Amino acid sequence: MRSRYATYANVSPVELRVISHPLVSHKLSLLRDRRTDSPSFRRLVEELVMLLAYEATDQIRVEPTEIETPIQKTLGVRLSKPRPLVVPILRAGLGMLDGMTRLMPSAEVGFVGMVRDEETLEPFTYAERLPRDLSGRQCYVLDPMLATGGSLAGTVQFLVNRGADHITCICLIAAPEGIERMRNLLAEVGVPCTLVVAAVDERLNEVGYIVPGLGDAGDRLYGRAE
Repeated sequence: MRSRYATYANVSPVELRVISHPLVSHKLSLLRDRRTDSPSFRRLVEELVMLLAYEATDQIRVEPTEIETPIQKTLGVRLSKPRPLVVPILRAGLGMLDGMTRLMPSAEVGFVGMVRDEETLEPFTYAERLPRDLSGRQCYVLDPMLATGGSLAGTVQFLVNRGADHITCICLIAAPEGIERMRNLLAEVGVPCTLVVAAVDERLNEVGYIVPGLGDAGDRLYGRAE
């Protein structure tokens, strides 16, 4: 039986899916708890991403293939080519990669490093490892927190510029401000984009943290690395 999800304001260009499932809510609650240590946080992120990825891949492209069971030949399906591409946004998105690739081990993996220019306030790419031509590719972007939305929207635009024609973003939590900015920034991209999250929180605070949120996901995954 499919997990339930709520679709909010299904308006082009971004479809928002908030996953409603007891296990999703349970694991997210543990992630929010400040007492959860980094090893437990990493494990919970992996488990939660697998649950979100199940919902996020419901439109993944497959093609028929003949297989042979111990009894007889029959028809099954396999992932279509070109293979889907999983794109974590550095660094916090790396913490979501294992959960995604455990569910979809045959996918290819690329990386994008995106930060905001403090003068122009626009996102720019400081590192990337992606195919030059993404024509016909379904892309799955991983970023734990959708706060202001600039980095995630910038990554989506970057993929569209390379030819991607179907993009799904998976986040643990999102702020309403980030969702709205995503929709504004991607209004003209012309490519379907789905945003799958475990929860939409209340708001951003004065320093750009999601409230109630779960803190800095990168720091909680890997430490402050100062």
